[in-house]
Amino acid sequence: MIVKNEETALPKCLKSVKNFVDEMIILDTGSTDKTPQIAQEFGAKLYYFSWCNDFSKARNEALKYVTGDWVLVLDADETLTPGVGKQIREVIQIEDYLLINLVRQEVGATQSPYSLVSRLFRNHPNINFDRPYHALIDDSVQDILNQENYWQVGYLPSVAILHVGYQQNIINQQNKYTKAATSMEEFYAAHPDDAYVCSKLGALYVKMGKPNQGIDLLKSGLNLVIGNSKKSAKQASLWVENTRKMKIKETLNDEKIEKNYDILYELNYHLGIAYSHLKNFPLAISHYQDAIKLPIYPLLKLGGYNNLGNLLKATGDLKGAKNAYETALKIDDNFITGYYNLGMVCKAMGLYLEAIDAYSAAIFLNPDYAEAYQNLGVVLLKVGDVENSLLAFEYAISLHEQSNPQEAKKLRDGLQSMGFLSDQK
Repeated sequence: MIVKNEETALPKCLKSVKNFVDEMIILDTGSTDKTPQIAQEFGAKLYYFSWCNDFSKARNEALKYVTGDWVLVLDADETLTPGVGKQIREVIQIEDYLLINLVRQEVGATQSPYSLVSRLFRNHPNINFDRPYHALIDDSVQDILNQENYWQVGYLPSVAILHVGYQQNIINQQNKYTKAATSMEEFYAAHPDDAYVCSKLGALYVKMGKPNQGIDLLKSGLNLVIGNSKKSAKQASLWVENTRKMKIKETLNDEKIEKNYDILYELNYHLGIAYSHLKNFPLAISHYQDAIKLPIYPLLKLGGYNNLGNLLKATGDLKGAKNAYETALKIDDNFITGYYNLGMVCKAMGLYLEAIDAYSAAIFLNPDYAEAYQNLGVVLLKVGDVENSLLAFEYAISLHEQSNPQEAKKLRDGLQSMGFLSDQK
């Protein structure tokens, strides 16, 4: 780990790994709080490094102190999921693996709830991190594969890491957007042919309210992956269709092909978001459709299916939206947002019983989901179940009062005007 001023998050992270790992290497990059003390209390080996605005240099410095055969990399705002340690112990016994990609859940994310991260790898002397922001080992792994073709890359299908750092309030507190943009812009200026940084920086521009700048970079990334800057995004889609027919072997020699798919997904996915911001829904839909066609790990497509469903619903294609949400739920039957959105489109289609089932599933997974209770109340009222409808509305009001008092008052006033509630609370 590399850390700085993480006294709040660090204990939870270290508790999740303490009884699983053989050693904890923590590189402190300038903490002024109790972070170093906490690290030592957990038995970590603590080292210091002067921050130089380059994550890869710091991570490579931390690697120097590793003595184990395998390396697991975490950030302070991440934890291992309970029980996954046993699976990791088993998979690292396979002699052919050089790298094991791990599924990370982005807790509280409104877009992509899962990502695949290269965080578990052999302590190979030639593995190192690259890029000052979004530091990765992928390029060095590919170099090793080109020279030592007996290695393989695998992934652990279960969710291994829980990540809370991308929640909106935390991003705002830590001013991550500005720091990330500055770092990536410097790298992009020196590496304009890097499709990965085009994807990350382009997506960041979109988040920062600069969709046109983001689109330019994301399109540039598409052209770089294709290998011909004159090809349009539509031609990129045709290229994807052709390359999908290629046989992808489960060997490390094909890691570069699979990596291209991952980058293509991100580029199309973020172009979908960018064009949505510009209200260009046909282009946004087209890019989402290109993204979900790609043969990548299915969990990574949830954001694509969900956003596509939202756009199809907004443009009146309710059947297509319903299909998109249902496909997402087939991939992950714990996808709370998917159930809620399915309920919304079923309600719009007049499929009230299906809507009730969808809202109920969302509430089962998240008992504090005020909007789901509120819309469940609406649908129950439409089917004539007044008693349970009022119960659902009461739950919604009580939950809204905790986080959104104005919405609670609005709902209460509406029910009073309909004669369902008295003037008293």
